[in-house]
Amino acid sequence: MAATPEIQNPARIYRRLLSYARPHLGMFMIGVVGMILFAATDSAMAYLVKVFLGGAFVEPDPRIIWLVPVGALLLFLVRGIGDYVSNYFPGWVGRQIIKAIRAELFAHYLRLPAAYYDSATSGQMLSRLTYNVELVAEATTSAVTVLIRDTLTILGLLGMLFYFNWQLAAIALTLAPLISWLIQKINRSFRRYSSRIQASMGDVTRVTKEALDAHRVIKIFNAEAFEERSFGVVNELNRHTNMRLIAAKAVSNPVVQMIAAVGLAAVIYFAIQQVFAKEMGVDDFLAFLTALLLITAPLRRLVNVFGPLQQGIAAGASVFDVLDHPGESPGGPRSLERARGAIELKNVSFEYGPEKATVLRNVSLKIPVGCTAALVGKSGSGKSTLVSLIPRFYDPTAGSILVDEVDVREYRRADLRRQVSVVTQDVVLFNDSIRNNIAFNLADPHSAQVERAAQAAYVMEFAAELPGGLDSMVGDRGSLLSGGQRQRISIARALLKDAPILILDEAFSALDTESETRIQAALAGLVRERTTLVIAHRLSTIESADLIIVLDEGTIVAIGTHAELMQRDGLYAQLHQLQFNV
Repeated sequence: MAATPEIQNPARIYRRLLSYARPHLGMFMIGVVGMILFAATDSAMAYLVKVFLGGAFVEPDPRIIWLVPVGALLLFLVRGIGDYVSNYFPGWVGRQIIKAIRAELFAHYLRLPAAYYDSATSGQMLSRLTYNVELVAEATTSAVTVLIRDTLTILGLLGMLFYFNWQLAAIALTLAPLISWLIQKINRSFRRYSSRIQASMGDVTRVTKEALDAHRVIKIFNAEAFEERSFGVVNELNRHTNMRLIAAKAVSNPVVQMIAAVGLAAVIYFAIQQVFAKEMGVDDFLAFLTALLLITAPLRRLVNVFGPLQQGIAAGASVFDVLDHPGESPGGPRSLERARGAIELKNVSFEYGPEKATVLRNVSLKIPVGCTAALVGKSGSGKSTLVSLIPRFYDPTAGSILVDEVDVREYRRADLRRQVSVVTQDVVLFNDSIRNNIAFNLADPHSAQVERAAQAAYVMEFAAELPGGLDSMVGDRGSLLSGGQRQRISIARALLKDAPILILDEAFSALDTESETRIQAALAGLVRERTTLVIAHRLSTIESADLIIVLDEGTIVAIGTHAELMQRDGLYAQLHQLQFNV
């Protein structure tokens, strides 16, 4: 698979990541001051060795007895302060960056079109929001701290090397191009393995989430071993890809260190010759050797940091791939306070993608204001797709949809969706109280309207028996309630919205006959004031509809009332006969 443009341009990705640190530049610069202090102590250490040897052995100086110990204490005090400042302040910036990217990514998830969710898995999306974004901190702060601090340390020590003996320092630098080339090769392998690790982590999250969501299905089918095997496959892939990265890290540092050791050996050889020839003093030699040996530690840290750095760049690329995906447009320029509710479809066709079959074919339909229209047909006939086009979850691939004689694409998207309430068979509840689920996105959840909606949808019937009443928690996805109770909360939420267009997509599927009868009675007064589209497989629930639209393979095959369609003996009559065995 070809690499994405972002992976091919890691510098651009990294610059974009660092742009999130710009608002916190002041805090980061405090950290840079700490890095400078920390880096300076290594150079000072080499110089202190020269002073100590020179004052103790070459030209004895009594002051060295107290100057060197005091100098060492001050040196490590400064080093400790620099270490703290260089870690704390960039770390603070890093968490701010993570917070900002997570907030931006989450907000963008909410605004992505429905088509994106059809192709992406929730596990991969969660993995990007949690695991991938966390890796960005390593690239933007921890790695930068090491890069700046240890680069400054190496530059300082190189300065000391040139100060002590420029010829020997020049010999040591001859291996710099080879080390630089090797680090570039290491970076490419780190980035490649990191991208694979993040993809495999998305698979681990996906399989885990599916298993947790479907725990009852797994139990009833005794499929625990099957799911363990499925998880084992993605878990092993994640382990394998991580081991490839670990192997690359493990081999890179010894190789770089070996190359550095060759340079060190060469320098020591020539240095000893200069000492024997009286061209270099013992104090200068040992100070030079100390500085040279001190370079190995920051060099090792620099090589080790390229792994997290490239992981962060690869993680940034995956995050920016989502952020760069176009979200839903705000819609047209036309505002809409409250629609009357007239709906019209003109030659509407729709397909979910070029590689998929057409779902709706040349559908034309008029639903007048206040009409209750039922959509009937076999599974896959396009009923749910048709109603999802009205609030613009999708746009038709051909034709147009009109609300109050205006193409929905001309309305502002938020205004259009304010006109529509939807109740589906897949009830979505949040891990909150019953009251807050009904009053979703309402400024005052304790208003009298909430209780009226709960009363109308017969939520109060079961809520009154709970210790907290409407303030009782529903659990994750409503797990503490029955299917019928969850459905009633969903209906109450739709009633509270009081939109002029009401869509009921199998809204009564989880209700018993008594509850369904009560809720339909409660809805009877409301549907007279709004346009209602009902999808129901139980034909008994839509016999009183003003209009019944029969769909078959994406086309309308019949329109009429229940009595009219039964007289025609078409598809509707056949479905009715099959359902009621008449």
